[in-house]
Amino acid sequence: MALLVVLGGGESGVGTAILGLKKGYEVFVSDKGKIKEKYKNVLEHFGIDWEEEKHSEDRILKADLVMKSPGIPDKVPLVKQLVEKGIPVISEIEFASKYTDAKIIGITGSNGKTTTTMLTNHILANGGLKVGMAGNIGDSYAKMVAENDFEYYVLEISSFQLDGIVDFKPHIAVITNISPDHLDRYEYSFENYIASKFRIAENQDENDYLIYDADDTVLVKWLKEHPVKSKLMPFSLNKVFVEGAFIEQNEIIIKTTTTDTISMIKDSLALEGQHNVKNTMAAATIAKLIGIRKETIRACVSNFQGAPHRLEKVLKIHHVEYINDSKATNVNAAYYALDSMKSPTVWIVGGVDKGNEYMELMPLVREKVKAIICLGEDNEKIKHVFGNAVDLLVETFAMEEAVKVAYKIAERGDTVLLSPACASFDLFKNYEDRGDQFKNCVKNL
Repeated sequence: MALLVVLGGGESGVGTAILGLKKGYEVFVSDKGKIKEKYKNVLEHFGIDWEEEKHSEDRILKADLVMKSPGIPDKVPLVKQLVEKGIPVISEIEFASKYTDAKIIGITGSNGKTTTTMLTNHILANGGLKVGMAGNIGDSYAKMVAENDFEYYVLEISSFQLDGIVDFKPHIAVITNISPDHLDRYEYSFENYIASKFRIAENQDENDYLIYDADDTVLVKWLKEHPVKSKLMPFSLNKVFVEGAFIEQNEIIIKTTTTDTISMIKDSLALEGQHNVKNTMAAATIAKLIGIRKETIRACVSNFQGAPHRLEKVLKIHHVEYINDSKATNVNAAYYALDSMKSPTVWIVGGVDKGNEYMELMPLVREKVKAIICLGEDNEKIKHVFGNAVDLLVETFAMEEAVKVAYKIAERGDTVLLSPACASFDLFKNYEDRGDQFKNCVKNL
């Protein structure tokens, strides 16, 4: 019996263990940290062997196949040892895809992938398809493959997950955009990160589709220099295409062939902001390619509720709007948030810096931001860049303190925006914890 070793006992690891067991593998789950109680219970239920707070190398190095959690870098010594021994180290999406005949829609990008994934799933489900949503969002993809029989999977895929693919091949791939992010995992090389994102299309052929942002110069340049086999479906706010998605007057036009067109009034979209026009274009193009009815697509883009922690309106207090954009863990995401602000903004920013270049935010900060509240253990870089750009900059080291300061500063008609542009691990468990704490503190004002 072949031995499948799963490194990491989280959502993707436990899901892979269940699917591996079902497919006849001997399964061993190993986590260097602590495994959450709920996952231990699942492993016990299935009788899967596991260990925590250590890696038993003698056993792991006997594996026939290793599934590595996306959070574990390739440069970890144990992973290097496995590779040197010629043991395949793959990601959950690679493993699970071998065991399903469902059509796969894969969505990646530095920003917008969660919203695009959720909106796509919303349209397909309302169009009557049996669809599962997984990957970097919600339940484990492998667990879904083990337990369901879906016709379609909509997968949100991170670059870390794409690093572990061999044959993974989505029928429709989307790259929402590419901006510098997670460069600490890519030897601080933007080229390496771009190449990682484009792996989503590397196994596609001429019967598959790649939907991409044609306004993104990084994407356009890379595609010119590294052509793909799949059929290109661009979207843009300022270009027009024979086939693709674009704006004409106040309408979004989507042409999947030269004769097959759907149009939607731009102002009818449920999601605000130019970046969400693009996310909607991508999701609607997917739906169109799959054959969802035009009426269903139009209805879904006008009633979609959006992703939590992404420009999420929390409350209005004394005519001040509080917005939770905790999912903005990089500069590009914060750029979209600031760009969509229509009133003077008190901006809560900071956390674990991932090699951020804040200067590109300067025009928006000068135009829109009246005060900055730093929220992080080390705020020196933010203070250095924006110290002279705003009248008021305050340092805080806890969410309650940040929200109380914002409440004091904000005046009638202002917006308080949590859009950190940074990871959350200095003061919070994750971006969800950061966003939940923000919402609770606002509700307690």
